[in-house]
Amino acid sequence: MFNKLKCPYCNSEDCDFYQHYETSQNGIRSLYQCHSCQQIFSETKGSFLEGLRKPVSAIIQVFKARSEGMGLNAACRVFDLAKNTLLDWERRLSGMKDTFMVYALAHTFLSQVIEGDELYTKINKNVPVEDCEGWTIVLMDRASRFIWALDCGKKDRTLFFYAIQILRNVINHTKDVTLVTDGERRYGNLLFEICHEVIRDGRRGRPPKVLRQGIKIRLKNKGKQAPQRGRHRPKYEAPHPEHPQTCQDITNEEVHADHVEAFNASTRRRNAAYRRKTNTYAKQKTSLQRTLDILWIVHNFIRKHFTTQQVPAVALGILDQGLSWEQVLHFRKSAGTCILAA
Repeated sequence: MFNKLKCPYCNSEDCDFYQHYETSQNGIRSLYQCHSCQQIFSETKGSFLEGLRKPVSAIIQVFKARSEGMGLNAACRVFDLAKNTLLDWERRLSGMKDTFMVYALAHTFLSQVIEGDELYTKINKNVPVEDCEGWTIVLMDRASRFIWALDCGKKDRTLFFYAIQILRNVINHTKDVTLVTDGERRYGNLLFEICHEVIRDGRRGRPPKVLRQGIKIRLKNKGKQAPQRGRHRPKYEAPHPEHPQTCQDITNEEVHADHVEAFNASTRRRNAAYRRKTNTYAKQKTSLQRTLDILWIVHNFIRKHFTTQQVPAVALGILDQGLSWEQVLHFRKSAGTCILAA
């Protein structure tokens, strides 16, 4: 559970309240003692707030502004912050993504339809698109709008392979997964490479390879193919053979990536690095990924989606209710726990 108390030193749950102490900016906080290792620790130990004296309310206001599209330099001017201070805060928050991901993957899901698409922006300077590290892969669950993959880099096999590795972890916790994309075949090719099995039916010859049972891949080929030579691909296709016992319950009308494309449009409003015709793009790949990690946390666990009117983690069944900013900032990264503010 997110509110389960554990020792940050030995990960023991045998901890009790020790005493209160007063801070200069954030009121009274609590100390706890672990009976296993006898260590005494603060409620903020291992969390985002460890060692910070800035009022929590002021930090939240800055993150709210950043998550609604304010640029880094603009936020520093408006809130009178040093640039290195804000960068340190964002690095702390983005570093919590892996812990939230582990928690999300600890759940089992019945069925998911995953939409895949790419988003593009410049990094450092304007270079040819094949050399730019600003390509961003998005893998989103259609029903809940929960984002599984949100990673940037060059548009090559490494970037796609990393996203499909995350999808494989999702498949291991889901009985029925459908991946739909708009024209990009590398999603399906890599997924087939990773998640296939051999059907041995006793017939002579080499046994065929098919996707694992319950996995479906659907591809929508967009655009006109008249100028192309050779065989024309159908508009809707299953590019790889599927398991004969996989339920075929998806229609051609459902093969699209409209929801993830709508998310891409909102990302251009809420992340200054993706705005068109400006010079606010990221200076480094690590800087862009830092903002994406924060966006991943905010989108999945804090902000209600405009269409579903639910926090995606709640819609997917990971949480009973969405998290507040204070709960996220109190989340203890080291032990994978969170102490909620009183």
